[in-house]
Amino acid sequence: MTDTAAADFRHPRRHVRLDTILRLRWLAALGQLAAVFVVAHGLEFELPVVPCLAIIALSGLVNLALQIAFNPMQRLEPLHAAALLALNIAELAGLLFLTGGLQNPFSFLFLGPVLIAATALPTRMTIALGIFAAGCAGALLFYHLPLPWDPEDPVVLPQIYLMGVWLSILLAIGVTSLYTFQVTEEARKLSDALSATELVLTREQHLTQLDGLAAAAAHELGTPLSTIFLIARELDHSVPAGSPIAGDLKTLREQAQRCRDILGKITQLSSSGAPFDRMPLSTLIEEAVAPHRDFGIDIRVRIAVAGVREPVVMRNPAILYGVGNILENAVDFARATVEVNAWWNAETVQIVISDDGPGIAPDMLRRIGEPYLSRRRAAEAQGEHVGLGLGVFIARTLLERTGAKVSFGNKTFPDHGAVVQIVWPRADFETVHPSAEAEADA
Repeated sequence: MTDTAAADFRHPRRHVRLDTILRLRWLAALGQLAAVFVVAHGLEFELPVVPCLAIIALSGLVNLALQIAFNPMQRLEPLHAAALLALNIAELAGLLFLTGGLQNPFSFLFLGPVLIAATALPTRMTIALGIFAAGCAGALLFYHLPLPWDPEDPVVLPQIYLMGVWLSILLAIGVTSLYTFQVTEEARKLSDALSATELVLTREQHLTQLDGLAAAAAHELGTPLSTIFLIARELDHSVPAGSPIAGDLKTLREQAQRCRDILGKITQLSSSGAPFDRMPLSTLIEEAVAPHRDFGIDIRVRIAVAGVREPVVMRNPAILYGVGNILENAVDFARATVEVNAWWNAETVQIVISDDGPGIAPDMLRRIGEPYLSRRRAAEAQGEHVGLGLGVFIARTLLERTGAKVSFGNKTFPDHGAVVQIVWPRADFETVHPSAEAEADA
């Protein structure tokens, strides 16, 4: 279950809308046009205005052509988005070539397209755009027209200083792009994991509502089924004993009675409410443990006897899924035994799940419960079992929504194995209701 959820949410394809790229290109064109106007007319510096305007006009024509030929709301393939960002870099390089190269303070605008790529494009394309921007900046180090300035007091910057500018651009592209990519990736992972959490909770919520649907179905089917049963009984009495259809009528009546008995049981279960609505802590644990008993791992359940009554909780899909998922991971990693211990008092309710497996690696212990946390590649290379990731994040999120505090640790040496402790304030545990979870999701 954990691996399937991770596969569905971990690697979403990245697409950028054409409208987003076009808005950025129009903004860049307007900014470049304003800069040319200020330098040429406001500061009255000598500037190759016509070539600069030609490059800006070309950028505008490309934008218009894209808006006319394509739907701006369509999402671009990563390669096409990268091509448009590369065109932005090339246009900026052309303008800088005409206006002083790296002596121009606007040369740091090479960062813009690369940062956009880091937030929206795959890593390899971001690296390619970074290399292209660094190459354009390197070419401008040696090939450029003079910087527009006062001809009576020209600016002459040493070559070593320009080399430093190029290195600073290169480092800025690398460092800021890496930082932007990491922040964006973490936000994307968290968003996808929360989406997975919502889907899991919705699915479990629907499962808990099946008893109500079953009761409604039993009520609706009761009347037509009674009619069928009565007609079958009358036909059975009116047909002679030796008739060839007597056996079929008897079978029909027996099967109709069987259906009535089944619907009667469903109605009794739903009306009693015990198996569906409220359950003591021991029943909750047994329901979470039952699906994992046939995997060759000895699951030992210990319920401590306390001086106060056993806590009773509304049947809650968040708690069932959270405890079940943590138990599933314990069974996966255990060598032979998994222990589930539960106890309570007047203030708290506690469940502790432990196994005799290798335990949680020290470098992962502080980060356990984060989405997509795993050492899958390294562990698979060593033949170890892996699987802590999105499932644990979902379980922890769901349990904490019910008021629980979830902590992860390892057994004290010389024992080995992981220990997961789930603690609720008793008042929160006994008042958690499935509808509260549904309202939280809404």
